Amino acid sequence: MSFIIQARLDNESRKRLKTLVRELGLTPSEVVREGIRALETNRLRKKKKAVIGMGQFASGLSDLGSNKKHLDGFGK
Repeated sequence: MSFIIQARLDNESRKRLKTLVRELGLTPSEVVREGIRALETNRLRKKKKAVIGMGQFASGLSDLGSNKKHLDGFGK
């Protein structure tokens, strides 16, 4: 199945596309497809950083991480 898209390129992007076509021996369409795959890999598939164990335990306190009174006596 084919999907056709038109894009307006500024002069710098047009020059970069021509260079990529020449250097890589790809067609403009192949360069665009590779660019889409690269963007997907680099931008969408990165896992968000999270604290290990976050949300694993239920303390019953809604403000446990933000209320200093819960730390009274901690470490003594």
